[in-house]
Amino acid sequence: MIDEIIAEMGSLFRKGVFAERTSFCFYVGDITITIIIEADTYSVEKGTTVERPDCSCKTDTEMFRKIWHDGYKPGIFDFLSGEIKCDAPLKLPHFLEAFGK
Repeated sequence: MIDEIIAEMGSLFRKGVFAERTSFCFYVGDITITIIIEADTYSVEKGTTVERPDCSCKTDTEMFRKIWHDGYKPGIFDFLSGEIKCDAPLKLPHFLEAFGK
């Protein structure tokens, strides 16, 4: 599933959502991906490729799929329950916006 999402990102990317370089590290199930977004481009690499990402987020595969494919918008309960763990949750809506979600 993660490989499918990565493949979709290229056609969905929207330039200009981020003015500065911003790094995201997603821990989805047993897979880790690092996504770096700049004003006009983005890159995706498997594994943790930055020492201190601007946003680290951990969740299970089903939650990530639900957010990406179904348009689910996580609420405070998702974070308080621990279903989503994130050190910068306010960056996540901008991440989704950068990919038209």
